[in-house]
Amino acid sequence: MSLSHRAGNVVGVLITLLALVCQARVHSHGRFVRTEGTRFVVHGSDFVFNGFNSYWMMHVAAEPSERHKVSNTLREAAGAGLSVCRTWAFSDGGDRALQISPGVYDERVFQALDFVISEASRNGIRLIMSFVNNFKDYGGRPQYVEWARNAGVNVNGEDDFYTNPTMKEYYKNHVKKVTARLNTITKIAYKDDPTIMAWELMNEPRCQADSSGRMVNGWVQEMVSFVKSLDNKHLLEIGMEGFYGDSTPEKKVNNPGYQVGTDFITNNLIKEIDFTTIHAYPDIWLSGQNDSAQMAFMQRWMETHSIDSNRILKKPLVLAEFGKSNKDSGNSLGARDQYLITVYESMNKFERTGEGIGGSLVWQLMGEGMDSYGDGYGIILSQHASTRGVISAQSHKMTTFGRILLGRKH
Repeated sequence: MSLSHRAGNVVGVLITLLALVCQARVHSHGRFVRTEGTRFVVHGSDFVFNGFNSYWMMHVAAEPSERHKVSNTLREAAGAGLSVCRTWAFSDGGDRALQISPGVYDERVFQALDFVISEASRNGIRLIMSFVNNFKDYGGRPQYVEWARNAGVNVNGEDDFYTNPTMKEYYKNHVKKVTARLNTITKIAYKDDPTIMAWELMNEPRCQADSSGRMVNGWVQEMVSFVKSLDNKHLLEIGMEGFYGDSTPEKKVNNPGYQVGTDFITNNLIKEIDFTTIHAYPDIWLSGQNDSAQMAFMQRWMETHSIDSNRILKKPLVLAEFGKSNKDSGNSLGARDQYLITVYESMNKFERTGEGIGGSLVWQLMGEGMDSYGDGYGIILSQHASTRGVISAQSHKMTTFGRILLGRKH
């Protein structure tokens, strides 16, 4: 055999071994996340996590020349110990739309979502994927309303999204299309892929027509049953911010002074909902108050929801969005770092009491050269070394908590 043939064989063997190593990494978390009471578990072991939001991944990946931004962000996140990413599985109408019109999809953009899932798996990161937005960004409820009106449907306003049969059918068709999608890279259907930790019904549902939360509750009940009929392997959550509603008037004092048409208790009591979520933006919700008042609100927000998730709902809780904008005057990188430290310390305190928060998702990680996606909350791990240190330290603590919990079981 010639040297060139022998070298070729060696290279071939090395490539095969590398592929096997990558495959092993993918399938080292190749088991679905479940819940047991108020804990997340994977194959019987407790799963507590530090994670992040990067809503933009499919949109960026739709342009092949920009896919390195997705890959770099996921690689840097994994390097910081982050193990869960929340991102959009929707883009309705507009630029780089996944769903161009009801039931009409751009295969190029769907392949971008395939790429995101494949890259997440390659980096050992699980995904929470949302089906639709409450807001007009990337289409959302307003786009569904426009589509219905263009089809001749009598629509009074955006809140008809929750009750109108045509828009509910649009939504169900999208859920069916996404969950049944066969990934062109991994050759695994989304509904069978353990890289996906959970589905989310909607990013931050709100309803002006019914502040009590009952209208949203009816929609949630219908949609969770539908999603579970298509996919009972994955966890499912609503996408709520955590506002209390009319079912617990005594708890409304914990809201930031108003309601948004959802009910944290009633909505999450629906049995098919596997875990609860809260979002927290005291710098927006209490913009007129000082940092101390905003931090006090943040700690109460986490504590009350942690207690209610553990004692009333008996489901895991995820702090699914939080951060601090650097657009506000006086908010330096150091101020943001300290805010994250305080939030993480509060979470860890709850964990030690046994009524913890199962995981957190900071808003938001971005890649270099993504200024157009900036909202003041963006964190670029390769550029913000101090913030990377804060996040990495929390990832280490969450890993330690997981080991402690495993030790208690044994």
